[in-house]
Amino acid sequence: MKKTLYAEFTAREGAQDDVARLLEDYARKVRDEDGNLAFHVYTKASDPRAFWIFEVYRDEDAFRAHLKAPYGAPFNAALVPLIEEDASVLTFLDEVD
Repeated sequence: MKKTLYAEFTAREGAQDDVARLLEDYARKVRDEDGNLAFHVYTKASDPRAFWIFEVYRDEDAFRAHLKAPYGAPFNAALVPLIEEDASVLTFLDEVD
């Protein structure tokens, strides 16, 4: 069963370009993961500081492998001071048949 989620966070005032650059590099790495099926980065049309990332992984094992990737912790460490939240807010999704 696919593992699908979206992550959301809000860039601090003046940090949205830094967040976008950080996400651009991270997205390339995640998209290269064997079990990643989608990693799409969006900003909210009415608030360009609000970022939403839609992610799909082949299955739970692929998602766990993603969490263990060596670039994940450095990405999150660099992201946290740039966003308003303490961390990305994750929402897991189930597909409706």
